Amino acid sequence: EDEFQFICCEGCRKESPNLKLLTCLHTLCLSCLSKNKSIGQCPMCQTAILQVSGIPDLDNLLFTNLQARLSIYKKVIDGVDLLCGNCKKTGEFWCPECEEFLCTRCFEAHQHYLKRESHKAMRVMDIRARSAKEFLKGARKTGNMFCSNPTHKSQIVSIYCKTCKRALCCSCALLDSHHAPFCDIPSETQRRQEELGTLCQQLQQKRRGLEATYVGLKAEAARLERDQREMRELIRQRVEQLVGLVRREEEELLGLVEAGQEQGRQELAKELEQVERVLQRMEAGKRLVEKMKLYATEQEVMDMQPFIKGSLEELQQLQPPVVGDRTQAREFIECRARLQAL
Repeated sequence: EDEFQFICCEGCRKESPNLKLLTCLHTLCLSCLSKNKSIGQCPMCQTAILQVSGIPDLDNLLFTNLQARLSIYKKVIDGVDLLCGNCKKTGEFWCPECEEFLCTRCFEAHQHYLKRESHKAMRVMDIRARSAKEFLKGARKTGNMFCSNPTHKSQIVSIYCKTCKRALCCSCALLDSHHAPFCDIPSETQRRQEELGTLCQQLQQKRRGLEATYVGLKAEAARLERDQREMRELIRQRVEQLVGLVRREEEELLGLVEAGQEQGRQELAKELEQVERVLQRMEAGKRLVEKMKLYATEQEVMDMQPFIKGSLEELQQLQPPVVGDRTQAREFIECRARLQAL
């Protein structure tokens, strides 16, 4: 049943005698199409349904016919409702041409009147008891070839014309003088079998060569796979080595940067301290001059002014350091060179 789920409606997954094939090649029953009629799209893939009514015109005859055939198979397997299509008695035979079950009596009449029409009704139980291989062998032994001439279509062919390379019935061979020479069908069949056998023997040598080529190609494919695997491993190892080298270089460069930064911090700290001291001296001088102007006596001015003047003149001579014009630390220069080389 799982193998034939495809014959069900793809929307509701149920069997239906009214299956429609959409332009998107999905198959839906009328019930599912009616539910989606207002949308106008396939519920499976949302492809627009071209028909204005929302119901496609094309029936999926393949799925519908498969459902009918499978229902007959299920009847045969289950053994229920096997009624003769003629007299409604218990059916013991099945004719695939007539698509009817037959009771024993109707089967005999069927065989009598339709045996020339290739209607080979068989007992259901006999078919079940046989293996597929046995069934095919029996069909080959009992199979007959019929004349291709429309006026002799009921005649069994038994003669082979070597000139036109065609199987003939006796009537065709006698009425048409162009057919010659003749041989019987079994002889021609045997000849063709032997011809095929001879060709197979001739091909054995070529096959051995092809087999050797196949083995060589397989070995080459294995070698290519091995080389590819080894190269991938080599690339991985080399990349790991490079990554390790880069990581070690990173650690060393970061160490140099840290050392250079520490040196720069120390130098800047000294300069900041010096500038801060000068600023403190200037602030003290300014404050002292302001206080003398407000509160100093003549005697105090005369005694202190030369000393204060000397200190202020000394401050006046000091030159502040230039901001932003510092040479890079030796470590930074080395880092840049190593980065460029890396």
